[in-house]
Amino acid sequence: MRSKSMPYSYFSPRTVTHVTIYALNLFDVADRDEYLAYSKRSPAEVAKHGGRVVALGQFSEAVLGDIEPRKVLILVEWDSRDAFDGYCNDPDLADLHAHRENGSSSYIWHLFDRLDDLRPLLKT
Repeated sequence: MRSKSMPYSYFSPRTVTHVTIYALNLFDVADRDEYLAYSKRSPAEVAKHGGRVVALGQFSEAVLGDIEPRKVLILVEWDSRDAFDGYCNDPDLADLHAHRENGSSSYIWHLFDRLDDLRPLLKT
């Protein structure tokens, strides 16, 4: 997990970089104005780097699980890990990322490889 003090180059590419990935973002809004500044510009920048927001959500209810609920969910589909890394490491977006970091708290950011079915996970 990345802390606010960790540079974006922490997200180093893996061996397989061409698979579609999903970035699950769960967080609370800490500073409305900061996050609003991020949200106004981020959709165009995400798209420019090969990403698409596929779901937005507001926390409703904890049915099962032991993680502290976060108020906001954003699910972003990326063309590849390279596309995600390009967005995270683009020096022209440093000011944009700062708005996200300053505007949010309790951030969880997980990446998932796209699967067509669950067979790869269920192999014995």
